[in-house]
Amino acid sequence: MEWLSWFDAPEYEFARQVLQRGVAALFFVAFLSSLNQFPALLGERGLLPVPEYLSGFSRLRRPTLFRWRYSDRLLRWVCAVGLMVSALLVAGIPQQGPPWVPLIAFLVLWLLYMSIVNVGQTFYGFGWEMLLLEAGFTVAFLGSDQTDPPRTILILIVWLVFRLEFGAGMIKIRGGREWRDLTALFYHHETQPMPGPLSRQAHLLPKPLHKIEVLGNHFAQLVVPFFLFAPQPVASIAAGIVIVTQLWLVASGNFAWLNWIAIVLAFAAVSDPVAHALLPAIPLDWHGAAGADRETPLWWLAITLAATLLLVVLSYWPLRNLFSSRQLMNASFNRWQLVNTYGAFGTVTKQRIEIVVEGTLDDEPDESSEWREYGFKGKPGDIRRMPRQWAPYHLRLDWLMWFLPLRTVHEEWFYAFLGKLLEADRQTLRLLRRDPFDGAPPRWVRVRSYRYRFATRKEFRETGDRWVRTLLYEPIPPLSLRRSPGRRGY
Repeated sequence: MEWLSWFDAPEYEFARQVLQRGVAALFFVAFLSSLNQFPALLGERGLLPVPEYLSGFSRLRRPTLFRWRYSDRLLRWVCAVGLMVSALLVAGIPQQGPPWVPLIAFLVLWLLYMSIVNVGQTFYGFGWEMLLLEAGFTVAFLGSDQTDPPRTILILIVWLVFRLEFGAGMIKIRGGREWRDLTALFYHHETQPMPGPLSRQAHLLPKPLHKIEVLGNHFAQLVVPFFLFAPQPVASIAAGIVIVTQLWLVASGNFAWLNWIAIVLAFAAVSDPVAHALLPAIPLDWHGAAGADRETPLWWLAITLAATLLLVVLSYWPLRNLFSSRQLMNASFNRWQLVNTYGAFGTVTKQRIEIVVEGTLDDEPDESSEWREYGFKGKPGDIRRMPRQWAPYHLRLDWLMWFLPLRTVHEEWFYAFLGKLLEADRQTLRLLRRDPFDGAPPRWVRVRSYRYRFATRKEFRETGDRWVRTLLYEPIPPLSLRRSPGRRGY
């Protein structure tokens, strides 16, 4: 049975360590984000309460632990268990036992977080949610320190990176003209959902450099992914290119854990000899003489091969989608959200439109009224404030605010949000950076639309402003609790 030794990949121990601990760390961030934000957004008194959503919920389509009942207390327990299990995996404790121990730990994370995502509605409708779920399920079958990494599972993780990168590249080529004429980054750094501290400097780079950026992106997403399947050291070099390009995206913006999980998963193609050559501190032989005695039990081989077969069969639909003229972006083909299709920014918005919310204490607002602006943690508001680095943490309210001008400000959750501001709801106010009324309820709130652009270097030197904004119009005129528009939240 020497042929069975092919399924063992002892030369990828470093990759396994990075994959297991890295994915677990991102689960920790995801559960922390949910613990801090879910009750205010989707809880019993949230903007889109889960109990109301569950009343019309199809139990057969979306698996969730909340299908029987939801409470904020239960949600907090789910997050607490998720945080504890992911912390143990980051520390490497379950990996010291038999291979079924980390398997169960990752499947627990997968099931718990899927339970949250499947009732998260629009606040959890992001591609990196299903990406984390798929990664958690696949990484679960990497085994423990008592066995060698299974080669088929590593290949499936590389296949996940391929779909993530190549899918994003194809979405761009088939999308807006700006990706084909190389002008996309004339706008993207400025108009992306949540700029970071270096986004303005990236935007102000010369336009020829922006065209080189786009060319580099096309190379990294349309060419490099194929070399992830090549023999070593070519596969490791391809993984390095993916990692470097993702680090540039980390430095120039805030995309929750999307870039970080791509970095972690790319290590599936990095072998121990290459890692050791680059960083001699990484050992070539992780387990010494004891490692030579490791033998994969047949029952564990059967489990990993069954998981491999399942994921290979499920790969048919995303593979067909990759080469379809009607390519779907961030779509799942099964209710367990396994082997999905990914992609982002098929088109780039050319102008940044920001929705600004203001309130006043005046009984009857007029032209002389004092309107005070609410401050958000991540999205641009104060024109002098430098954007913060939040990723991999996910500010869900701020992200949804970016989508409003692209869709409509007349979203149910947004009117509910305005109602919470009028009530000075403490749970909602904790989602904000600044409450201009220090916990007191305003009499009126209004919504204004502004065009934002980064200040030039000359403008910044003269004014100290990082943004220049121009008032466009008032999509929602002053509202109060006394004058309800008839939407939930008032």
